Amino acid sequence: MGREKCDLVIKNVRVFNVFTGDIQSGCVGVADGRIVGVGPYEGKEEYDGGGKYLLPSFLDAHIHVESSLLSPEAFAALAVRHGTGTIVADPHEIVNVCGIAGAEYIKEAFSRLSVEGVQPLDVLLQLPSCVPATPFETSGAQISGRETEEELGRELFHGLGEMMNFPGVINCDADVLKKLEAAKTLGKVVDGHAPALGGNALDAYLCAGISTDHECLTAAEFSEKVGKGMYAQIRIGSSTNSVEEGVKAVTEMNFRRFLVCSDDKHAEDLQKGHINGALARLVKAGLPAKFAIPMSTINVAECYHVRGVGAIAPDYFADMVLVDDLESFEVAAVWKRGILAFDGEIRFDASKRYLPVSVRDTVHVGDVSPEDFAIEVKGNRVRAIEMTPQSLYTAERIAEVKAGRLDVRGTDLLKLAVVERHFATGRMGLGLVKGYGLKGGAIGITVAHDSHNLIVMGDDDGAMARVVALLKEAGGGMALVSKAREEVFPLDIAGLMSSAPVGEVAARTAALRAAAYGMGVKRGYDPFMSLAFLALPVIPKLKLTDRGLFDLEKGTFVPLEPEENV
Repeated sequence: MGREKCDLVIKNVRVFNVFTGDIQSGCVGVADGRIVGVGPYEGKEEYDGGGKYLLPSFLDAHIHVESSLLSPEAFAALAVRHGTGTIVADPHEIVNVCGIAGAEYIKEAFSRLSVEGVQPLDVLLQLPSCVPATPFETSGAQISGRETEEELGRELFHGLGEMMNFPGVINCDADVLKKLEAAKTLGKVVDGHAPALGGNALDAYLCAGISTDHECLTAAEFSEKVGKGMYAQIRIGSSTNSVEEGVKAVTEMNFRRFLVCSDDKHAEDLQKGHINGALARLVKAGLPAKFAIPMSTINVAECYHVRGVGAIAPDYFADMVLVDDLESFEVAAVWKRGILAFDGEIRFDASKRYLPVSVRDTVHVGDVSPEDFAIEVKGNRVRAIEMTPQSLYTAERIAEVKAGRLDVRGTDLLKLAVVERHFATGRMGLGLVKGYGLKGGAIGITVAHDSHNLIVMGDDDGAMARVVALLKEAGGGMALVSKAREEVFPLDIAGLMSSAPVGEVAARTAALRAAAYGMGVKRGYDPFMSLAFLALPVIPKLKLTDRGLFDLEKGTFVPLEPEENV
């Protein structure tokens, strides 16, 4: 009413209204961490916005923090500087390694950050629904339907994470349905993961109470899912993006059913931008900013039933971001609950690391020798995994080889091995990859979606064994062995993330990628992160787990040699 001064007034800004798409020039008043309105307010503290655009802080609708390879503290420092105020985080990776203790670690690490007593980045944790992701691999933990009922009731979890086991849903697996029923009873949002699912199968999936999907591949798939009431997430991550197809499907009638998410964002890319960068990509692809901005703000808040965020309007939290324009979305300043969190530099200390015992010493692998990677074939035809650049999908290819002990040197084939790393069982799956390009050594990583066993690829058995040894000694990480060099970058947090500073993580991972490209890896692939997804059996078609080659379309393991060879 203007009877008292606001705590803060942000003056001389152009305010974007997510409800109408209009832009209003003026001032925004803030009191007690909430917006009081847009108008001619006076403040105890005033900030001149210089005629720039004031938007609600961005929300990432779906992300795995672990995939950045950064600690939560380092991740928050980058996300906040790019205008992100809230993330919907699925700690699927670390929970598959450490169990619920991994989720507790993520939440606690973020909660220890503070700018004048306010947590600078809100984190809505989703309880992972698929631990393990499938029964066809070995993970470090298991969460049953009964345990899901217990855990979802805790304040720790906002909802149920992506239901990747869509065959289990549509085929009425009892344990899967128990998890979904628990979420429905508690009124919690369930995230989906249903690549290429349509028709009656999609109807059944939705009848189970699942709200979102980030795996759409085509404009037609986006349209079908939105048309059936889903929130479709346009994914703009480091390994994959669905910008072009997603933009084709957006209309004036349906744009409120679209969300923006990162899913997986690597440290080097996160340095350049987060959701602000995604918005720039969408606008460049032809999507009007008046559609794109709600998809990263109010749409996400409404989808996940989060009150008080996603808009600059009376009684909403004063979570705001000042950007130079509505094309680049370069961030000038960020407020959290009306407290300045970024203004050219972050205003909170993110240098300290919380590292409990529960997320350390997680790589347990027995001794591995070069002989363990030997492959004997009876015939002259073998199955090989072929990747699609910028996609998680793979194809099955039949390659011609010589019978006997397989030697892939000088061919377009590489050996691939997934080594169980949670319980030192010695179990190892062996397969082949076609067309990756690596020559003269091996690369490996302890990030291998979704159970995160150790995965190694190469054309030299000795180098592959050496990579395993380096990763075992480091307690997890990324490693490369060639004739000229050996290099390992430790991932000391669950074998998934590094406690090192952002600059070191970005520089050393970039150096390892450059070295892998120098060994011939094709530029269409991220050498290590593409490798990490070759163990993901919930994405078509052919993948490798510690238990062997798995064909998702057939729903079963398949031998290395086609059946007609035997």
